[in-house]
Amino acid sequence: MTTRDLAFAALFTGIIIVLGLVPPVPLGFIPVPITLQSMGVMLAGCIIGAKRGALAYLIFVLLVAVGMPVLSGGRGGLAVLFGPTGGYVLGWIAAALVTGFCAERLVREEQGEWRQLAGFFAASVAGGIVVLYLIGMPWVSLVAGTPFSAVAMGSLAFIPGDLLKAAIAALAARAVLAGYPLLRQRA
Repeated sequence: MTTRDLAFAALFTGIIIVLGLVPPVPLGFIPVPITLQSMGVMLAGCIIGAKRGALAYLIFVLLVAVGMPVLSGGRGGLAVLFGPTGGYVLGWIAAALVTGFCAERLVREEQGEWRQLAGFFAASVAGGIVVLYLIGMPWVSLVAGTPFSAVAMGSLAFIPGDLLKAAIAALAARAVLAGYPLLRQRA
């Protein structure tokens, strides 16, 4: 990793923290709120790539672990990481890695705009939704003592919003690629 890679990771850690300034939206039937910080997974992976995106979230999770109130709603600390939402927070690292890995393979500068958008959207869905749910849902089930089937049914409420986040991330990543291509400068 170069100094440039570390600077991009730190920059995106800051962006993730800023996304946490938007208050969480609790749903009531599942102990996991809707936050914009999960869109940061998609943005980081698509814009700065797998390694740098995962590093940005690793730094973020370390800040949470030491008690910095950087999560949406001003939360932080080990209690959050070991609580019902901890699987999603820890899963953000792997989700950013997978999102970036997919984006690096699906999107090329020489492709047309629509194909790039489709690639970024697919990468965002694969990492930011599928991988994140595969890590977060079993964690919620285990920690909250809720049957996995109930957690899976409750998680269906997040899918429309997460698909919207994936679309926004794809548009943002395409705009950055057109103006300042960071993704091709892989770490």
